[in-house]
Parts: sequence; structure tokens; C-alpha cells
Amino acid sequence: MKHLGRLSVLLISVVSAAQQWQPRPGLTWNYQIGSTPTDLAVHVQVYDIDGFGDDSTQVAAIHSTGAKAVCYINVGTWENWRPDAKQFPSSVLGRTNGWPGERWLDIRQTNVLAPIITARFQMCKDRGFDAIEADNVDGYTNSTGFPLTAAEKLAYNEWYAGIAHSMGLAIALKNDTDQVAQLVPAFDFMVDEQCFQYSECSTLLPFINAGKAVFEVEYRGQPSKFCPKANAMKLSSIKKNLSLDATPLIQCN
Repeated sequence: MKHLGRLSVLLISVVSAAQQWQPRPGLTWNYQIGSTPTDLAVHVQVYDIDGFGDDSTQVAAIHSTGAKAVCYINVGTWENWRPDAKQFPSSVLGRTNGWPGERWLDIRQTNVLAPIITARFQMCKDRGFDAIEADNVDGYTNSTGFPLTAAEKLAYNEWYAGIAHSMGLAIALKNDTDQVAQLVPAFDFMVDEQCFQYSECSTLLPFINAGKAVFEVEYRGQPSKFCPKANAMKLSSIKKNLSLDATPLIQCN
């Protein structure tokens, strides 16, 4: 894998991160990547929405409410319905990740993926987004069809975080709970799914302790049970269904 040394990547990311939007713990949010346009009638401080589905007009509408917009973009799996799907050569496509039309990517082939991922991030910037949520970044813990290692994933995650920062965008770590402690310096906030369901919320606390927001979503469980814990931990937790439409939405804070 060709990449900058880890220390160099971290230094670039940390220095440039000072210029980004830095979401702090306690912000309200909605996770709406299942439908467009974004429903602004559900008012929150942060909207995490599909980068391909919502254009600059929609992002401007979000900003007009005083809220921030996070661009959901996949960096770890291929999605056959995206407009740039044909740019991914077959050599980087692995096994399905369980979702229809999606396959894991060989993130070791950074030279192949770099122009595609960079173009996606540039699209987010051009549309006026404040930050990126880069999804499916824990392939080394799954059966991808490639012998991915934790070290290779760590390097890849630090690489794309640096790309986002070079564009003036904040970047979220998504779900990679095993590497949280190592990646806090390179990322501005975290998006996590089902930490209460899987009893792993304590692994997210390095972000909170660093003054960085953790936007957390549960798909099962009773808010009356997990919300008091979420609020005590300063997590921005919500309850949604898997379709991730604008509603239903239950906010803990």
C-alpha cells in the first residue's frame, strides 16, 4: 500500500483539523439517508444526509436554518446504483456486505481508489457540505474477500481523513470502535450505530473526552432505557428505523 508515513498523515490531519467545523458533544441531529430531499420540518442542529442525493440547493436550505450538513459517502464498499459505479475496476470489488448491490472494496489498492474517493469528497465540498461521514470503514473485521489487516485499515482511514481536511471539511469516524483510541487525533467527530445494543458505548468515550461529538443511532431498544445513559455519557443518541427516512425520530437530548 502506497501512502504517507503514519506520523506525517496524522500531523497533516491534526494541523488542518483546526480549520474545520468542530462539532461538540450535545448537538441534536437527524440521520436521513433513506430519502430526499431532506425534511427540514424536523429541525435539528446537524443533518447527516446522502451526498449523492442532496444537491447544493438542499445544503443551502439546511444552512438557512442555522444547521450544519454532513455528507454521507461510502469509502469502504461499492454501491452499484451510484453514478460513478463504473469507475471501480473489478479488481477492487470483494464480497457482498449483506446489503443489496453493495460489495466490499480492497482498500489496500489506494492508488486505484484515491481518484474516485477524492472526487466524491470534492463533490461534497462543491455542494457546500460542512463535513463527511465516510461509511463502511471496518472491513478488516468482516469477511470482505480480501486479507485486510487492522494496520491497513488504520492507514486507509487516516489517509481519507487527511483528504477531507485538505478540502476544509470535517470528517467523522464511522463505527470502527476497535481503533477509536488511535484515530481520535485524525477525526473531528464520530458516527456510531447501535452501541447500546452491542454494549460498546464506552469505546466511544475518547471522542467525548476530547470534546468531539458522537452522533449515535439505535434501531432497537427502548429510548426510555438507553437515553438516560446516553445523556449521562454526552452522546447525541437517537432512535430510528433502518429505512433512515426523516421520521420516525426520537431524540435523547
